[in-house]
Amino acid sequence: MKNFRKYRYLLLLPMFVAAMCSSSCKKWLDVRPQDGLIKQDYWQTKEQLDAAVMGCYGSLLAGSTIPLSKYLFIWGELRGDMVAARFEPDTEEGEAALGVQLRDELSMIRSDIAATNTFTNWEAVYKTINYCNTVIKFAPDVLQTDKTLTQQQLNAYLAEVRGLRGLMYFYLLRVFKEVPLKLDPTATDKDITALAKSTEAQVYAQVISDLKYAAENALPVYQTIAEDKGRVNQYTAYAALADAYLWMDDYANCIAACNKVIQSNKYFIFPAGTYQDDWYRNVFFNGNSVEGIFEFQFDAQKQNPFYNMFNSEFMARDWVVQGGLYGIDLVNNTKDIRGNGTSMSEATGSILKYLGKTNTTSDTHWFVYRYADVLLMKAEALAWLQPGNVANGTEAVAIVNQLRTNRSALNVVMDKVIEQPDPSLSDKVAAFVFDERGRELAFEGKRWFDILRNAKRNNYANEKMLLDIVSASAPPSKQQTVINKYKDHRSHYLPIYYYELQTNKSLVQNSFYN
Repeated sequence: MKNFRKYRYLLLLPMFVAAMCSSSCKKWLDVRPQDGLIKQDYWQTKEQLDAAVMGCYGSLLAGSTIPLSKYLFIWGELRGDMVAARFEPDTEEGEAALGVQLRDELSMIRSDIAATNTFTNWEAVYKTINYCNTVIKFAPDVLQTDKTLTQQQLNAYLAEVRGLRGLMYFYLLRVFKEVPLKLDPTATDKDITALAKSTEAQVYAQVISDLKYAAENALPVYQTIAEDKGRVNQYTAYAALADAYLWMDDYANCIAACNKVIQSNKYFIFPAGTYQDDWYRNVFFNGNSVEGIFEFQFDAQKQNPFYNMFNSEFMARDWVVQGGLYGIDLVNNTKDIRGNGTSMSEATGSILKYLGKTNTTSDTHWFVYRYADVLLMKAEALAWLQPGNVANGTEAVAIVNQLRTNRSALNVVMDKVIEQPDPSLSDKVAAFVFDERGRELAFEGKRWFDILRNAKRNNYANEKMLLDIVSASAPPSKQQTVINKYKDHRSHYLPIYYYELQTNKSLVQNSFYN
């Protein structure tokens, strides 16, 4: 079964905050839980604590009008180069008829983003953060009322929610750079305070603090596979830590965190020769495979938003469909198992990872971390740990080549031979890893972050790569405008949503958008 008690627990949560939530006051961040996690007299037993933690996971599947997973897809993909809109109106009248969300998606793809764009709204992320803050504040009280709860068990529960909170702030860090650090729950009107943005360094420090606590205190394994893949365990935290360290160019700590995951022997890459249908069905269609580390556990009771997204809103860009990413070998009739029929359809351009072979599945998971992601993060960190170090470069190339072998990757893509990089040239090794991340993690909400991370390294030494990608994705008439915009590095982060500025006077708009 894909689910793991979350819905049973959500139904058990008491509903006694309705009166509290009926207040007409202005709500900064609009993050108060709606299902009874606030009330202090609720926190009496470890069963209630367990239910509250499950509520945090339940919030990952939800969202007010737009599910959290849709935000994570849009933030990680639309400013990249792999996703296109299914419909591009030819006239202003046609565009106006699309509706607000579709217009805002088009604006994101075109890099024409304003503070009124609904996808600059961080509400869904802060709601999950507030669920986590609530557990962090009230969970220790249960030790006093339920003597069957041990300190170790409490620490493990706190590790889960701190791991989730760290992950949520890591998303905010990469999308907005500077955001308010809200570490106490918003329970009643008196808890609503106007907070200014914290610096990037402060947000990053909190991310690392939360994820390190999770890595040190979370359980290494749960009783069921679905729990193991759907709850934060030690190795979920180490995977997220590796990602955060890599984002801030801390390569030694990134490698150390990756090694914790690798040496756990809990996760494996499917062996070479695995049939594409078997790999697709296990990893994506069914989910919770040996390659999965952390996945949002959608199921028949709580369905994902992907069916509508990929049938009516988004598709793969032409260059991906036409073989520019995975290649096409018509002579030998071989193919990269990650390409046509897995990531997308060459015939229709449809994004398939979340839809199933029948294109009707609405319960596939959102994949936050897979084992291949960790391997490629380690390879990227090795490339830059000691620039020019041949041993590190050789190991990084070997990691990529082993993955390529297991995926039956083609050595020629669009008549261009994929050459092995000189292991002494860190930039070439990093580019080799970057290209493979594109193939391995296509449409999994990683692409824009990969582009930005590789571009901004060493004081934007690789800015040209970002400019080439965003300009190639823009309409010809807008290419120079897009290039000029992205030359201003402040534009690489989204504006703060206008509603937040109206309701929190301590917030200042990101300077590019003033």
